[in-house]
Amino acid sequence: QVQLVESGGGSVQPGGSLRLSCVASGFAFRNYDMSWYRQGPGKERELVARVTGTDLTKTGNAKNYAGDVKGRFTISRDNAKNTVYLQMNSLKPEDTAVYYCHAQWVRIGKDYWGKGALVTVSS
Repeated sequence: QVQLVESGGGSVQPGGSLRLSCVASGFAFRNYDMSWYRQGPGKERELVARVTGTDLTKTGNAKNYAGDVKGRFTISRDNAKNTVYLQMNSLKPEDTAVYYCHAQWVRIGKDYWGKGALVTVSS
């Protein structure tokens, strides 16, 4: 059974930090590109950050970020623990959103979503 379980959300003041974790099970984690998406109040879901997996066509651990989080957020993965992290620093009220973990292996056409973790940035 495939599971993506996010944790680490919560409330923080502007300028604060949080670290989200997503523990995966039920699929070959190391092969999947892992991403964090977010959906703020009244907004579309958007990609925040991605770190690639490893297969015959690509080398893993390449990272990319949305423009408004670059330099503040860091995505990382631990294949031994089947876990992907999102370290969020210098948080702003506009970072308030539900953050979703996403796994995708494009080559085989599979992808999975977590249920989300709420992050609230407010004074």
